[in-house]
Amino acid sequence: MNLTTDVLIIGAGPAALAISSELCKRGVKIQGLATSSPKTPWKNTYGIWGLEVDKFNISSLLSHRWSNSNSYFSTIPIEHKADYGLFDKDLLQAHWLSSIDNATMPWYQGEAVFLKHFKNYSSVTTKEGLTLTARLIIEATGHQSRFINRPISKNIAYQTAYGIVGRFSKAPINPGQFILMDYHSTGYKADQVKNKQPTFLYAMDLGKGIYFIEETSLASSIPVSYDTLQNKLRRRLIERNISVLDIYHEEFCSFPMNLPLPDTTQQVVGFGAAASMVHPASGYTIGNIIRSAPLLAESISDNLIKSDLPSAQLAHEAWTVLWSKDSLMCHQIFQFGLEKLMRFSEPQLLHFFDSFFSLPLPQWSGFLTNTLTTGQLTGAMINLFLKAPWSVRRGLIELRGEEPKMILKILLTSMS
Repeated sequence: MNLTTDVLIIGAGPAALAISSELCKRGVKIQGLATSSPKTPWKNTYGIWGLEVDKFNISSLLSHRWSNSNSYFSTIPIEHKADYGLFDKDLLQAHWLSSIDNATMPWYQGEAVFLKHFKNYSSVTTKEGLTLTARLIIEATGHQSRFINRPISKNIAYQTAYGIVGRFSKAPINPGQFILMDYHSTGYKADQVKNKQPTFLYAMDLGKGIYFIEETSLASSIPVSYDTLQNKLRRRLIERNISVLDIYHEEFCSFPMNLPLPDTTQQVVGFGAAASMVHPASGYTIGNIIRSAPLLAESISDNLIKSDLPSAQLAHEAWTVLWSKDSLMCHQIFQFGLEKLMRFSEPQLLHFFDSFFSLPLPQWSGFLTNTLTTGQLTGAMINLFLKAPWSVRRGLIELRGEEPKMILKILLTSMS
């Protein structure tokens, strides 16, 4: 059979465009398949730490950047002393599309419904009857991917958020400020009897009297509903005598934090949320996508040159780039950390974050951006334990539920 392409990308979101762009830069022959056009505007916002965009040399793609970044776990704000940025979604999308357009990468619109593997290629058939073949298939369709196999888990935790971009009767946060997490403000305490899941305010001044404010549940096995989040956000405003004058955009966000890792022996490769690249303890993904896309593309490009390499081996090499032993161990530690956070009481949670952000900047920022090695991550966690009050230490030491199994899993991985 004459193959139509070397790589077929399924999806058209940030993850799909990121890996497509990097493959195009390397001259790889690729095609795209998605239910919508890759030029369809994205709905959600994408925040990233300034340290990351500077390292990637893409700070020009930010619409806003704040040096005044804070969190509140008590009445006293914590100054992060680190810039935070918000991507201009249109610029980021155009940045990736420019490489794709220059390579004249073809895109097909349709819903992939059937996948079949052969020794030297795989084929995908759409609902509309189109069949595409490639030496390697990458699915980047998000956490609800159709073809990525992974173990079934009943203990999935979801991060949910409801936010608005708008104008208000008075500033909901200080002008020029970015708030990463505000757990202290009301909106939680007012209804803690009805809903014990703590939530926090994530907010930013977008300039010209426009603000983005979002009520967020970090993670819960019983997802906090949009109605609950909207009511909490409304209460925050009411209790500060703030009314909403105009709403320009509403954001609804929900995604799993701790999906099991995919089966890395399968012949189709995942990328982005489809490959469980969401940070299990913070929810950040975009930085990991931008950082991993060139590495994955380089590996695929190099291995495609080997014409006798079976498709299963191509996939294996790609999965190895995404999930090395070190990244696997870090991921397992993050999952253990998430389990702890969900078990903490409200006071423990606030004390934990207060201690966490008292760590040196390279440690807490490296944790959130998933840029620490296993050794560095372990060192940061030991430092956190020493800084934390006894109530938090006790919560970290006590092993409950699935936590003993998670510790054992980390130990087995370290010895493999």
